[in-house]
Order: sequence, then C-alpha cells, then structure tokens
Amino acid sequence: MRSNRISLLFLFGAGLLCSAQAQQKTIHDYIAQAPFSMPDIPVPSFPAKDFLITDYGASGNGKTLNTDAFEKAITACSAAGGGRVVVPKGVWLTGPVKMQSNVNLHLEKDALVQFTSDHTQYPIIHAGNSSGSFTPASPVYGYDLSNIAITGEGVFDGAGESWRPVKKSKMTPDQWRDITRKGIVSRDGSVWWPTSDAMDGEDYLKKLRTKTAKPEAADYLPARDYLRPYMVYFVNCTNVLLKGVTIRNSPKFVFYPNHCTNLVMDHVNIFNDWWAQNGDGIDISACRNVAIYACTVNAGDDGICMKSSGSKNDAPGAFDLENILVAGCIVFRAHGGFVIGSNTDGGMHNIYVTDCNYIGTDVGIRVKSNAGRGGLVRDIYIDNIHMQNIVTDAISFDTYYEDVPAGKTIDSVRTTVRDKTPVFTDFHISHISCIGAARAITMTGLPEMPVKRIFFDDMDITANKGFTGTDVEDIFLKNVRMHAPEPLFHNTRAKNVQVL
Repeated sequence: MRSNRISLLFLFGAGLLCSAQAQQKTIHDYIAQAPFSMPDIPVPSFPAKDFLITDYGASGNGKTLNTDAFEKAITACSAAGGGRVVVPKGVWLTGPVKMQSNVNLHLEKDALVQFTSDHTQYPIIHAGNSSGSFTPASPVYGYDLSNIAITGEGVFDGAGESWRPVKKSKMTPDQWRDITRKGIVSRDGSVWWPTSDAMDGEDYLKKLRTKTAKPEAADYLPARDYLRPYMVYFVNCTNVLLKGVTIRNSPKFVFYPNHCTNLVMDHVNIFNDWWAQNGDGIDISACRNVAIYACTVNAGDDGICMKSSGSKNDAPGAFDLENILVAGCIVFRAHGGFVIGSNTDGGMHNIYVTDCNYIGTDVGIRVKSNAGRGGLVRDIYIDNIHMQNIVTDAISFDTYYEDVPAGKTIDSVRTTVRDKTPVFTDFHISHISCIGAARAITMTGLPEMPVKRIFFDDMDITANKGFTGTDVEDIFLKNVRMHAPEPLFHNTRAKNVQVL
C-alpha cells in the first residue's frame, strides 16, 4: 500500500488538468459519459420579450424598496406567455421575490439585488412541501412552477447577517468583539444571536405546540427570526435553470430545490462565510434529472449536498433522488466538498460526480446519516476528484451523524436499526488525489447494517492517518496509495476488506 510520495507539483498539475478538462466538456458530454443511463435534461426556453423592472416603478438607488415592482414585472411577464424580467445595473433593495412560470429573472452585469434586513417584509407562508409547515418567505421562491430561470452576471445578497446566529468558537477575538456590539449573546456566552426573538424562538415554538395542534401563520410571527428562510427555494418545479449568477450571504441554505425535475446549474457562484450557521451551499433534495456544472461554492456548512426526504413515491424500488450529475465544480470552505445526507430516507441512486476540486473543506467526500433518517443509497460513482488541505477526512462514511444546532450539544446518538435505517452500498470511488488530510478514509457503519460493497480504485492520499473501518463489509481497495504513518489500517468488526 505504501508507495513513493507523488510530488506536490504533480498533484497540483493534475488538479489544473481536471479543471481544464471540465471546461472543455459540455454538460451533454458529461451526461453521455455517465456510468448509468441518464436522460438528457431539457433547458427552459423563453420568448424574446423583456420586462424591465424600471418600467414597473423600480429604483436602483439602494434605498427604495422594490418588492412591488418585482412582483408587477414578474406577473406581467408570466401573463404575456413568458420572457425575461430584466434587472439592470444598480442596487435594488427588495423583499421576497416570488417566481412564476415561464419567467427568466435576468440580472445584468453590475446588478445587485439586495434583500432587505427588515424581517417584517418576509411574511409567514406555507412551506410548499408535504409537511404543511410554515416558514418566512424566502428571498427568492416558487412552488409548483414550470419553465423558470435565474440568469445573468449579477448578484443576489440575502442579508444573511441579519438572520444567522454565530458561534464564538468560529470567530477571532476581534470579530467576536465587533459582532457583539449589537444583537444578543446566549446565556452561556457561546453564541451570538441577531435578535432576542431569534435566540428565544425554539422555546417559543415548543410552547406553541402545547397550546394548539393547528397553529396559524400569525402564530409563527414571534419565531420568524429563529426560523430563517432558505435563500432560493423551489418546490415541485419542472425545467429549472440557474446560469451565471452569484448568490451570497443567505439566511440559511443558499439553494434548496425540493422535489424538482429537470434542473440545471451552470457556472453559478455560491458564497457564504465559513462561519455561516446552517449556511449550506447547494442542497438538492428529492430531485430527479439534475446537472450541476462548473459551479464554485464557499459555504458555512455542506458544499454540494444530496438529500432525500418527504417521499411522495411509495412504489417498491423507487428512489426520491436520482439521475444526478456534478461536474467541473470547485468547493472551497465547507463542511464537505461533495456530501450525501444526512436525510437519505427517500432513497438515492444514480449519482455521478466527476472532475471536481475540494480545497480546504472539513471533509472531502462525506456520506452521513443515522438510524431514524436513513434509507437506501446505492449506485454512486465518484471519479477524478482532487483535494487539498482537508481538515479531517478525505473520504468519510458515517452512520452515527447527529445534527447539533447552534448552542446545543449532542445528547444522544441513535445506534440501533429501526425504521429509516441508513444503507450505504455500491459506491465506486476512483482516481482520487488528496494533498493533506488528518485521515485518509474513515468508514463507520451500524453493527446491524454495515457499510458494504464500496470500491476504491486508483487513489493517492497524503494524510496523518490511513484507513479506519468499523462495521464494514466487502470493501475493496485497488491501487490505493496512502502516505501515512504505519499501521495504515485500523479495523473493528470489518469483514472482507481486500487490498488489491
């Protein structure tokens, strides 16, 4: 298993080659080379008609609230059969923007859509999913739509600093001093909250549930700051395109499509500060036929993440998330570069991740769930990935994952098989290079449900520790080089771990 150390220059060159190859290939090229039969994804098209928001009363002075102008322009565009709603150069202050079918919301270069930090402008509405829950309206959102797009070279800013809590442990002393000049600090001094309503929101919701079984939208207003909206939130939408835009500073997850079909992200830039609590970059939830191509992500939580929850398909063998392509992407700071979970109970299969770079992420490839939120995840193909300066694991499988919200600690971890048990099987991970990680590969299954049938092929990882496997079965490592101190393997209840 030990080989001569490959030079840093060689691996850096391999990463540049990976990026160059990604730019030469199109989305259609990647779909054609997928190791499973993936359908070509239709891209929405629109009539050649433009609707300028300035024609509907918008002002780009950064002070005028333009919520009504956005709504009027989008409504007129959709009613006319579709086209582009154009946001020209300027700073456009607004409340939530509700999308409609057949609308391409187009931000021209040097256009900044600045969402207001006045939370009273975000009404409490139904979340649009099967749970029937309520949420503050997202800065950009749409339910049950078809043929929609967000394009251009402009920027969306979600005013996330007015919503998010911040952990003291993630700040320098100077940053903590500056941020605590306003807002409120938790009683134990560990978390800054932008408002007292945000800090007390969880307790308020617990009390609300004891008072009424069917709360109304108005009942949630005192918890609005705590609930925090997703930045761009589409539910049950078909034929969706995001291209060229920058989306930054979100209250919560940046882009969170749920139960959408035929979705393309093309050269989209996603940015949250690394301390952004629950500040995931791209979370694809229970979607089908998705291509994420040449996107760049910096996030406060997971970078590019797959989820599947809220199943609408009970047919045997059905998967709520399937036919996913992630190609030519770069992830900088994030909890994970490419992530699966933790919600996998709807099932996943046919995921292809290729030609990506992860630089400075906490974990490179991260697969996580636990009993109570897990399901079958299989037929996952990951190749040509280059990593550098990974904080913990280059590759991690974890079936004991536990969410820890701001200000909380892990009280218990569910460890026994029950409903919604995570099943991770038939992963094919190949052509991986990593310069610097705490651990090369860490795999932890459940005693009653091991992680199994994982195939590692052609990998070169420099780390402080090699392979650790607990409750794993049928693990195959072919031409895998780990540059780490001996012993390279630390196994517990591991069956049929083969080094080829």
